[in-house]
Amino acid sequence: MRLLIAGSDEIWSLEKYYAKYLEDAGVHVRMIPVQSIFYKYYHKSLVNKIIYKAGLSDIGTVIEKEVKAVIQEWEPDILWVFKGMELTPGLLNWAKGRGIRLVNYNPDNPFLFSGKGSGNKNVTDSIGLFDLHFSYDQDICKRIARDYKIPCRILPFGFELSEGLFAECSAQEETIKLCFLGNPDGERAAFIMQLADDFSIDVYGKGWERFIKHGNITICPPVYGDEFWKTLYRYRVQLNLMRVHNPKSHNMRSFDIPGVGAIGLFPRTPDHEKFFEETKELFLYTDISECKKWVAVLLNMPAAEAGEIRKAARLKSIVSGYTYQDRALQVLEEMKKILG
Repeated sequence: MRLLIAGSDEIWSLEKYYAKYLEDAGVHVRMIPVQSIFYKYYHKSLVNKIIYKAGLSDIGTVIEKEVKAVIQEWEPDILWVFKGMELTPGLLNWAKGRGIRLVNYNPDNPFLFSGKGSGNKNVTDSIGLFDLHFSYDQDICKRIARDYKIPCRILPFGFELSEGLFAECSAQEETIKLCFLGNPDGERAAFIMQLADDFSIDVYGKGWERFIKHGNITICPPVYGDEFWKTLYRYRVQLNLMRVHNPKSHNMRSFDIPGVGAIGLFPRTPDHEKFFEETKELFLYTDISECKKWVAVLLNMPAAEAGEIRKAARLKSIVSGYTYQDRALQVLEEMKKILG
């Protein structure tokens, strides 16, 4: 099988995990970082941003030519598109006409865009062109299957953490404090400020200064790579908050936090209840009052008891197949099916 992945090659991209583990499974994989090409152009200068927003940029044409050149040279069996904001329906139809199977995985909601990076017209107009969709969300899958008559398979998020890095994380001294690691929006900021009336909180991410100002909140820059995992593990409580486009399922932190052996305090959703055992592997809340109750309990919990929860969360994540290596094998089985 020859698989061409169109997505991102940034440090946080999920595509790199799938490429690695699919190659390990014997798939011939090539990646074209269409999203990175776009962002490199867009963020290069203010002039480029103005030209693009005015509809005068040729970056779409540049990306299309590059994708076509790779396809013509390499002749993949499958084009796997991550989200797809940079690829037009015309380009996808061209690839489809060459006998290439089209697969989409959208880590956001293709029907509800909560920000400028969560989707665009290309995403919406291309849904019906794919031979197979992957989504983290049951409701999204049901809608695609019902409205477009295209198979859609659940592909939950996962985590990627080496044993060596886990050892470094677990060797840290614990910080008995509440933490949130993620970027802001209005709803997240309002919830965190309510918590800050009773607890001290450290938040990590871009742009929090525009959303919150509170004496009990310390704003920290975003963390990536090894420092991301060390930060997740170090704090006694890691808060998880859902986005407006994703209120009922799960997100990346749903597996990052227990995967590293941190103690998660998550919104009560069907997915969180399904993937983990409440009060043994993580803690769930339905509103701000219940969230505050659990924060108080967890911050005052004896270290030995907290350690048992950490161990249980990590063990569940490993034995249940929540790693990206496990997810990649799920993807491979579905791709084999569409190739017949």
